[in-house]
Amino acid sequence: MTHDLFRQDAYLRECSAHITAVTDAGIVLDRTVFYPLGGGQAGDSGVLVLEGGTAITVADTRKGKDADGNPTSAIVHVPAPGQEDRVAQLTAGTAVTARIDWERRHRMMRLHTTSHLLCHVVPQLVNGCSITPDYARLDFAMTDPLDKEQLTAAIATLAAAAHPLTVASISDEELDANPALVKSMSVQPPRGTGRIRTIRIGGEGDAPLVDLQPCGGTHVANTSEIGDIVVTKIEKKSATTRRVVLGFAL
Repeated sequence: MTHDLFRQDAYLRECSAHITAVTDAGIVLDRTVFYPLGGGQAGDSGVLVLEGGTAITVADTRKGKDADGNPTSAIVHVPAPGQEDRVAQLTAGTAVTARIDWERRHRMMRLHTTSHLLCHVVPQLVNGCSITPDYARLDFAMTDPLDKEQLTAAIATLAAAAHPLTVASISDEELDANPALVKSMSVQPPRGTGRIRTIRIGGEGDAPLVDLQPCGGTHVANTSEIGDIVVTKIEKKSATTRRVVLGFAL
């Protein structure tokens, strides 16, 4: 099992950890700040620094799987090619400093939060999404046309309003009683632990609630941190799907 420090604090850039396993898939730590691919968000990259200063470059981060291909609670740090000799010398118990590529992660945090604002602006179910360091895309189940400039302006207004984000959780029973909280048709919230992580935008005190939905990804703490993100493209993917692509303003 890997203790995932990023769940409660997405701003942690590094942590001390110990290797628990080295497998064909990659390196497993007892704790990590690296986010693994999932929920539409790309996995983190960065480095694992040994006590002597040797660094192992991490090209990707994935969720662990058992021999039958079923997901486990481990998080696997995938080494970049060409480091086989260094990785072969690693053993369980070795101390490392796990350090993410912060600039890359922060871009994904900004884009991921913007995608939640977009869910407020376009109140339709999402049947596909992808959050990368360079762009985010959401596929909405709808037939009506969308206007790029109008969406960009609406997102900018919400971002400038400086809405705080709150990480919380609800029970499986609470989610069952409020099925409208689930905005995605393609990715269902993970169950089994009794609690489901949520991201709330706004809704503090008398402030209006902008968005509330189950989400395991990393986000900025306030919408004012989003910066200049715009709708770069709108596509008609099918008769019942409209794709909206978000990117950084040039």
